[in-house]
Amino acid sequence: MEYVAAAVFGFAGGMVGGLLGVGGGVLFVPALAIFLDEPQVRAEATSLAAIVPVALVGAWRQRAYGNVRVREGIAIGLLSAAGVAVGVAIANAVSGRVLEVSFACLLLVISARLFGRGLRAR
Repeated sequence: MEYVAAAVFGFAGGMVGGLLGVGGGVLFVPALAIFLDEPQVRAEATSLAAIVPVALVGAWRQRAYGNVRVREGIAIGLLSAAGVAVGVAIANAVSGRVLEVSFACLLLVISARLFGRGLRAR
């Protein structure tokens, strides 16, 4: 049953992420931590692994519409690898509670920014 729930969350997260343009981790990590009772570090690591194929498909589809700047994407991707190494070291050094609260704060900031942007667009 756990695999079915993970598959449903994966499909729904990919669809919502593709529709709204949000990173899958914003959706996958809370789903794994809350609904599948995964520890925060494992939820983040699983989300990172799941994002790779999702990002490839999303970039491939968006490139067909002319929405991808390949050089900048490659630069961001390469530099992100260094950031991931640092982030993993920090994630393994702090408690799961610190990660949960930090992630919740990040989601609140993102939500507030998106909400503000949506209001200004009118």
